Amino acid sequence: MKSVKKKNGLPVFMLIFSLFGFGLFYLFPFLYSLVYALTDNPLHFNFVGIDNFIALFQNKYFMNGLMNTVTFLVIAVPLNLCLSLMAALVINGKRTSHGRKYTRYFTLVFLIPLVIPSATTAFFWSKFFDLNGSFNKILHIFGVEKIDWIQSKYAMGVMIFIFLWKNIGYNMALFIGGLNNIPESYYECANIEGATALQKFQKITLVYLTPSFFLTLIMTFVNSFKIFKEIYLLSGEYPAENIYVLQHFMNNMFLALNYPKLTSAVYILTIVVVFFIAGVFKIERKITDNISVY
Repeated sequence: MKSVKKKNGLPVFMLIFSLFGFGLFYLFPFLYSLVYALTDNPLHFNFVGIDNFIALFQNKYFMNGLMNTVTFLVIAVPLNLCLSLMAALVINGKRTSHGRKYTRYFTLVFLIPLVIPSATTAFFWSKFFDLNGSFNKILHIFGVEKIDWIQSKYAMGVMIFIFLWKNIGYNMALFIGGLNNIPESYYECANIEGATALQKFQKITLVYLTPSFFLTLIMTFVNSFKIFKEIYLLSGEYPAENIYVLQHFMNNMFLALNYPKLTSAVYILTIVVVFFIAGVFKIERKITDNISVY
């Protein structure tokens, strides 16, 4: 009996210790930062209500960062999901075909970017898209003039490309896990009924891939905010206007010691992320319940 209590006591102790660390180093600072968001400055702490939040939406740099962040999310997230699913379907199909021996090489191509450090990634792409980089040399063959891609109006497209290159492999692995959980008997029954490939994809694959799809959607949404690291390494604190994202604004406010604007921006971003994830979970629950009933 004592040994059972000891075995049960250790996990509880570790859980309490972890929660204490989370509360002390994450939750408490986050909640305390609300004081800065609702006051005029860190010295006088005069209560100003939501004035700091209103001021943000009147700040052109914040609005520019917000619009660029939304633009990036709207384009990059759906593209990542579609391309990752396509890659997963190809690899999953090759496992049962004559191309099985090429599967590991095809998978490796997508997974390599996951293990490359961000600094190395930034250095490579900075040289590739530089004014005198490899990409311009390739385009020069076709008569295209040189462009400093990272500082041009095409910079957003470059960032989306880098994000896709780095994250498709991770999402592909998630989709492959979901595809492997679909019973093969479903497809065998569909073949007996004479279903086409498109019908099997719509009625079986997409339906039973729903949990994996929503998990991948959330992970892609969260990982999309990490693109700031690559943008920062490629273009510094003040990049081209069309790739100036919210993290740039918050980073610059931190360097300027403007904590009211910084914390207000953090809370706005947190609210957006929480509502998005909550909405995704709600939609997933409804769809999953319908599948279960069906």
